[in-house]
Parts: sequence; structure tokens; C-alpha cells
Amino acid sequence: MKLEVFWFDDCPNHHAATALLNETLDELGVSAEIEMVKVPDLETGEKTKFAGSPTIRVNGKDIDPTYEDTGDYTPRCRVYFTSEGFKGLPEKAWIVDAVREAIAN
Repeated sequence: MKLEVFWFDDCPNHHAATALLNETLDELGVSAEIEMVKVPDLETGEKTKFAGSPTIRVNGKDIDPTYEDTGDYTPRCRVYFTSEGFKGLPEKAWIVDAVREAIAN
């Protein structure tokens, strides 16, 4: 299973996102390495199709089930539309679903 967290320096939410991902993996009994992908500039953003910081991908797929690629890969903070409104972190359930889907496939 390939796990990635995309981030950039000016957005502090990647620390909490990584902790949330680790916590979720522990609860699911999944042992996997998380690749931290720093996106310092637009060139890297374009190469990685950066959706904002933090972005979590499981097997190359964004965990946000409503994610649509806008083509804007500028390094910036990401805002998620969750069941509790706009947040700087994704919902834990999205991580659970993405990891379970990866295990099933």
C-alpha cells in the first residue's frame, strides 16, 4: 500500500494530518510506511498534481471522495468540506474508507 502526505512549509496542518493517518492505521492494524512529499514550489506542485496542504493519497488516489482536480497546483493550504463544515483536515472516515479499499484491492 502506498501512503503519501503532500505538504508545504507555510501550512501547519500536515502535522495533524500525519498524526491522524498514523492513528487510523494503528486502529485498523495496518503497518505501512508514509511518504512525506514536500511541495516547495509550483514546479513540484505541477509534477505531483498538488491539491494543497495537507493532501493524503492512498495508492495514488486522494482520500476525499468529492475531490475534483482543478488544475491549480500552487503550494497552499487545503480546506476540506467535511460533515462539520470547512476544516483544515480531512475526515477520519475518508482515511478508513481509502485504506480499506486499498486492502480489498
